[in-house]
Amino acid sequence: MKNTLSLSDPNVYARFLGAPVLHPLVTVIHYDEVSPIRSSLNRYGVYGLFIQRNFPKNLTYGMKMFDAPDGSIIAVEPGQIGGKEDNGERIRISGWAFLFSPEILHGTDLEDRMKEYHFFSYFATESLKMEPAEWGRITQLLVQLRHELEENDDSPALRTVILGYIRLILEYCQRIYLRQLSGEDEASSDLLKRFHQLLRDYYLDGRQMDLGVPTVQYCASELAYSARYLGDVIHKATGGTAIGYIHSFVTDQGKNLLMNGHNVNETAHLLGFEFPHHFTRLFKRVTGVTPSEFLRK
Repeated sequence: MKNTLSLSDPNVYARFLGAPVLHPLVTVIHYDEVSPIRSSLNRYGVYGLFIQRNFPKNLTYGMKMFDAPDGSIIAVEPGQIGGKEDNGERIRISGWAFLFSPEILHGTDLEDRMKEYHFFSYFATESLKMEPAEWGRITQLLVQLRHELEENDDSPALRTVILGYIRLILEYCQRIYLRQLSGEDEASSDLLKRFHQLLRDYYLDGRQMDLGVPTVQYCASELAYSARYLGDVIHKATGGTAIGYIHSFVTDQGKNLLMNGHNVNETAHLLGFEFPHHFTRLFKRVTGVTPSEFLRK
């Protein structure tokens, strides 16, 4: 895909913006110091929090377009696509970017905890809206973390300190996320989250290689509901159908695979389709273009 910045490690983004490289696995960027900047459509191999007073308009997130409100946080995780394609213009942004490699989490309890932070998922279609006090606390943590990175060489002790900051910042984000959910219908919201997590686990565990593309009946059975009840709840929560939700999820997985270098046949196989043309047909029905046309955009 054209004009995509591959963030295989956090410092790819730091170098792109001309920000200091402070640690091999973590970058803390103060946009106020490097603006105006070029925008970029990023393919993430890292976790990232974009904590900004103002975001560019018409951002891409999971290949969907949206506008983030001022004073909010956008969270991304490895395998996702997001940002705004570079059009040659320079824009002024105020705030911070905090990116960290999954490698720094390996072997820690935080590595297991990451799956509980649903705000990293494409399911979270809204950014995290901060209160003024939360903006102050989170940005102060980033200021302190940056001082640690500037003043200390990489070591096991420093990495322990870094993990402490990551944990605390993520817990602040989790509190904001849970507050935003509190106004929703709790039963519908909980089932939708479990439905989405089931689909994520289905592909993470490789079940599609034996069972094929997930079905409504399978998901309903795993969630201990009838297919009709699951469909009713999904319709209430999203306005769409359960099968439509599954197809949108599968299509988003396909987009990520295609943008990470897999061809159409490989992508269809990895998603659990018996025949590539079944994937192509679904992809076009959901997106309006074929996988090949999508890659040429």
